[in-house]
Amino acid sequence: MSDDNARLATWLTVDEASRRLAAAGVESSHLDAQLLMAEAAGVAREAVVTGSIELSPAILKKFDALIARREKREPLAYIVGHKEFYSLDFEVTPAVLIPRPETEFVVTAALECVAGKADARVLDIGTGSGAIAIAIAINAPRAQITTVDISADAITVASRNVRRHQVQDRVTIRRGDCFHMLDGGASLGTFDAIVSNPPYLHDAEIASLEPEVYRFEPRIALNGGATGLDILQRIAVGAREHLATGGELILEMGVGHAGDVVGLITRAGLHVTDVINDLAGQMRVARAQERA
Repeated sequence: MSDDNARLATWLTVDEASRRLAAAGVESSHLDAQLLMAEAAGVAREAVVTGSIELSPAILKKFDALIARREKREPLAYIVGHKEFYSLDFEVTPAVLIPRPETEFVVTAALECVAGKADARVLDIGTGSGAIAIAIAINAPRAQITTVDISADAITVASRNVRRHQVQDRVTIRRGDCFHMLDGGASLGTFDAIVSNPPYLHDAEIASLEPEVYRFEPRIALNGGATGLDILQRIAVGAREHLATGGELILEMGVGHAGDVVGLITRAGLHVTDVINDLAGQMRVARAQERA
């Protein structure tokens, strides 16, 4: 097949797949089709865009299977098995929440908190894929991070990501429920920063989300109880005992929850020092310290 014919075949195949995805309600249908073709062919997306691949029957068969999964609204990240976060690549599986750009504000706030502190200690509650903890570890090379998650399957994924990014000497993964360890061992102690992207949605909110979320992402990582605030409140109440002098609590929260979250942090005896907006202008991250 000539180069021109190979390019045309690639583009036509991707366009047809894009139409299938659009008909299924996938908004980023053309981009997703390109990325899935790249996955099927084992090449970078640029090779798909330029049409510089030759489609074999094996590639076409794999591509069709990947498109069929996306048609069912399975998240792209679960299909390809990884997701970029804070300019780093992380393995993701249906056992963990897919890292999102909004959560990068938690990392940035944590890095500001520990900047200039020798051997800063950070606790990441509900670590999931380990994305927050690992991003902090890589960008604050003297920090020591402890992570906890209630899900044994999530811990398995986080452990692989820790090894992948070679930070196992500074990131300790524990099975736990907020501040209560489920795997025994020493007390958690105190930390210069306690960070979390906890479950903060309630049932009605989850049901209103796109199918990629409510059908596929782990409910345990989404559901924060009847009001969406159960886990946030437990973290806020427990934080005082585990914050070092001058330490900070840094929490991600849901859209429209800022007033409630500030209130529960205040009632827990902490002082909210900042509420950070995400790129969409929504109040997304609360920072708090002990009252002076």
